[in-house]
Amino acid sequence: MAHRISSRLMARLWALAMLIAPAAGVPAAPGDPASTGPREALVMDIDGAIGPATASYVQESIAEAQARGAEILVIRIDTPGGLDTAMRSIVKAVTAARVPIACYVAPTGARAASAGTYILYACPVAAMAPGTNLGAATPVQLGGLPSAEPSQGSPADGETGAADPDASGASKAAPKEVSGDAKMRKVVNDAAAYIRSLAALHGRDADWGEQAVREGVSLSAEDALRRGVIDLMAPSLESLLQTLDGRDIKLGEDRVRLSTSGLSIVALQPDWKTQLLAVISNPNIAYILLLIGIYGLVYEFSNPGAVLPGTVGALSLLMALYAFQLLPINYAGLALIGLGLALMVMEVFSPSFGGLGLGGIAVFVFGSLILIDTEAPGFGISISLIISLALVSALLLFFVVGLAVKAHGRPVVTGGEELIGATGQAVSGFPGDGSVHLHGEVWSARSDQAVAPGAEVRVTGRDGLTLIVQPRSKS
Repeated sequence: MAHRISSRLMARLWALAMLIAPAAGVPAAPGDPASTGPREALVMDIDGAIGPATASYVQESIAEAQARGAEILVIRIDTPGGLDTAMRSIVKAVTAARVPIACYVAPTGARAASAGTYILYACPVAAMAPGTNLGAATPVQLGGLPSAEPSQGSPADGETGAADPDASGASKAAPKEVSGDAKMRKVVNDAAAYIRSLAALHGRDADWGEQAVREGVSLSAEDALRRGVIDLMAPSLESLLQTLDGRDIKLGEDRVRLSTSGLSIVALQPDWKTQLLAVISNPNIAYILLLIGIYGLVYEFSNPGAVLPGTVGALSLLMALYAFQLLPINYAGLALIGLGLALMVMEVFSPSFGGLGLGGIAVFVFGSLILIDTEAPGFGISISLIISLALVSALLLFFVVGLAVKAHGRPVVTGGEELIGATGQAVSGFPGDGSVHLHGEVWSARSDQAVAPGAEVRVTGRDGLTLIVQPRSKS
């Protein structure tokens, strides 16, 4: 009886302590539902090419998940790949996170190609929806390096290739050495070692990861599960969370048991800074901002005091330069674009009847084609955009050159040369020295022919400020 009373007393004291603890600033017991806020699963989406804005979005989402004490952060991914620097920033943020993270390739038809494969390998939980694929993780050409030649039948970066016809859907042959020069071999070897180290974090298939880097192979979701590349397949987000409930994962140096049943799903959206970064770091937008900036400043310098063109131009140029600082830029291409624009501007102000302008357009187009120094999917400048802007520039130049040609063929209407051929009226008689009334002014004049006062005369020459005139012949 005394034992039962003691047990009841201890239970009441424990309940009282749980009520007093929050007010006293004592941290609540982990996992105690009475002392925590709503249990949440935060979800963010990587949809499209991976770049600086994507890396910022992931870092902000991880920080938000940690601050809110979320049970799990789900990174739903559908990407053809992206920039190596952005991918490595994401991997660093994921591996350092103190909140469970699941990489989920979804919906059906999505892929985690190239950079997406590395991110999936880095996450504590790797999952895929049916009908999705991953792989093709061979580094693309960067910094002018020649791209590695893939093995026979292997796909290019960002493409889904057919797996070799074995039970797992992928070749089990030893990884092949990449062809190409020494620099490219270093890049591929570094990428292979990197994905193997990520595979070791969570016990995934390192051999296939290296094969995806060296040979560019891809796997379907079913084959990836069979080979141990991913942890599970789930047709929906709700199914994924239900399946993960009670599963143990490695989080840093610790083992954590997930509690994901009955969670409230909250979608995370990028803030305005990340959205702005996503817009201006788009190569096509950065390219347009560069041209707006240069043309705006040129107009301002040619028409001082306009203010608005100069302000818009300076702001656009600054945003373009910031975007280029984040993107892999070929500075030779940037210099060629500047030279091409300079030649076109010179054509406008010093017409050469097309010589400078056409040369400027050619240089401008070539520089635009090599401006972005990567073959990563989603990070090239649209060829149609380059051609469109080149055509607009060409039409503008032809318009300016046409005006120059027409002006060249017209008679002079200003200055001393315009007086030759003009007609006026004799004020005093000739021959000899006299004066004429011309353009509302009285000019000193000289003629070797007889001219009566009031008669019309035509200017045939000029001697300083004295006009040479003759009587105007009547037709």
